[in-house]
Amino acid sequence: MTNNDILKKLRVALKLRDDDIVKILELVDFRISKSELGAFFRNEDHPKYMECGDQILRNFLNGLVIHLRGPMPKKDANKEKGINIKPGTEKGEASEKAPQKKFIKKKSLLHSKTNKKSNG
Repeated sequence: MTNNDILKKLRVALKLRDDDIVKILELVDFRISKSELGAFFRNEDHPKYMECGDQILRNFLNGLVIHLRGPMPKKDANKEKGINIKPGTEKGEASEKAPQKKFIKKKSLLHSKTNKKSNG
């Protein structure tokens, strides 16, 4: 299966028009015209047929992820280091860690009243 086939199948499966594909490629700063895009969807024996390169398909897939999921949230440098800053505190001041949850030990079925040996 060629890159052209993959692009065609995704276009049909997701019901995308040429305008949609151009916009999706622009999400990853890749510019392509509708006529260039149309050359990928032609028959292989057509004189204006072009093979879809790996770069174009890769950019389309990356743009499709952004199109369907939304843009990736920006990472905060402090969150990467594991430092939480309370609102209203100074920038360099780290907040205290949240108290850990206490686990409640449940009674085991082995020690229930029905399983205990009777004395007598």
